[in-house]
Amino acid sequence: MTEAEIQTAIMRDLGRGETRIFRNTVGQGWTGEARHIAGGSVLISNARPVRFGLMDGSHDLIGWRSVVITPDMVGERFARFLSVEVKSATGRPRPGQVVWADNLRQAGALVGIARSVEQARLIAGLPVEVLA
Repeated sequence: MTEAEIQTAIMRDLGRGETRIFRNTVGQGWTGEARHIAGGSVLISNARPVRFGLMDGSHDLIGWRSVVITPDMVGERFARFLSVEVKSATGRPRPGQVVWADNLRQAGALVGIARSVEQARLIAGLPVEVLA
């Protein structure tokens, strides 16, 4: 499977129940006053860069898993941050992605690299059986 196919399958599987997951596209584009010109191009006047996504190194998929706090913690629910970097069978994380994961792990988040839906479910602390 390609990385995009794995990512779509993970989003479909983890995007329900007690878990929510969203695509985190990181990059840069341009904003300003757009004008369509010949040939399908767009000219942007007063252009300025705009960055999107959380930050360089942040993972492909982010979200949360709703967790019941134990009785000694007042019995409330909280959302535990979830961050999944999707890779193909041969894909390797970039250094910034490793730093992102290390920082989140130290803060108590659910974080990891998934090459399959089953691996993503393990990261989220869910049973490995894929839901129908």
